[in-house]
Amino acid sequence: MTDGTPSSRAEAVRDRYRATLGAVPGGVQERLRLAQEFGRLPTEEAIAALRHIVLTDNPLGARVQQLVHFGQLLALGREHPARIHAQGALHAGAGIADLVGVAETALITAGVPAYALGCEIIAEFHPRRDGGEERPPDRTGGPVRL
Repeated sequence: MTDGTPSSRAEAVRDRYRATLGAVPGGVQERLRLAQEFGRLPTEEAIAALRHIVLTDNPLGARVQQLVHFGQLLALGREHPARIHAQGALHAGAGIADLVGVAETALITAGVPAYALGCEIIAEFHPRRDGGEERPPDRTGGPVRL
């Protein structure tokens, strides 16, 4: 995309993120700010175009694509991007049970740390039903910090 003002071009990139994730991640906002300030907006436009091809013009569909990204990022231990793609999966129609299934798969492919990270992220999107916040005590009697 090369037509329009830098501001309108940056907004078009933001719109692509909103379409796939439901929001524009803070890191993307910062990249766009720097790209505009230093005349590098074509880089961000190219990234957005590639993301569009890979995420939305893909046989897996948006929901499955976001779930795959969530699982891959859990396996890599990338907490922040995994959280973004969990939200993206929910935005694309996945349910909490789908996220749990991905976290369980990560347990097999990447171990307990990936599973635990997945559960931590999922818990943020699925608050406790009883409204409580404290977790069971650990062996020393203090609260467990996951």
